[in-house]
Amino acid sequence: MAAIAESAADDTLARAREGDHDAFAALIEEYQSIVYSIALHFFGDRARAEEIAQDVFLQLYRSLAAIQTRSHLAHWLRQVTSRKCIDEVRRRGLHRVDLDDVQPSVPPNSPDPFLARRLRARIARLPDLQRLILTLRYQEDLGPSDIGRTLGLPENTVKSYLHRALTALRKEFA
Repeated sequence: MAAIAESAADDTLARAREGDHDAFAALIEEYQSIVYSIALHFFGDRARAEEIAQDVFLQLYRSLAAIQTRSHLAHWLRQVTSRKCIDEVRRRGLHRVDLDDVQPSVPPNSPDPFLARRLRARIARLPDLQRLILTLRYQEDLGPSDIGRTLGLPENTVKSYLHRALTALRKEFA
C-alpha cells in the first residue's frame, strides 16, 4: 500500500515537472505544513513564515526539473526553508523574536501556558543556528544525520549545537 502512495506522489511530481499546475498545487498542499512549520518555529511570526513559504515554493517551481523523488523533495524543501530562514536573519539583521507579536503555539488547554510561554521565550533567545537545529529536531522530528545533510553540517556539529541548546534550556528551568 505504501508503494502505491509513493508511486502516486512521484507521479504527481512528474506531472508538476511537465507543467501541470494542478499537480504543482497538490505538491504545495502536501508540503506546505513542513515549510510553514519550520519558518514559524524559527521566527515566531506568522507573516514572516508565510513570506518564507511563498519564497520557498516559488523557488521550488523554478527548480522542479532537479527534483526526482518524493523523499528528495522533502529534503530539498527542508534545506531551502532552513537556508532562507538564516538568510532572512542575516539580510534584515533580525536576531531575536519579539515575543509580544508571537501567537501562542501551544494549545489553549495546555497544562501550563505560563511555562510554555517561558519556553518559547528562552528558545527565541538561542543563537539562530541552535534555534533552527532545535526546530528541525523536535518540530520536524529529524535525526542529527538528517539535520546535518539538510544544513550541510557534520553530524557531530549538529549534536554539539543541539547539546548546547538543550543545556541552555535546562539551565533556564533548573
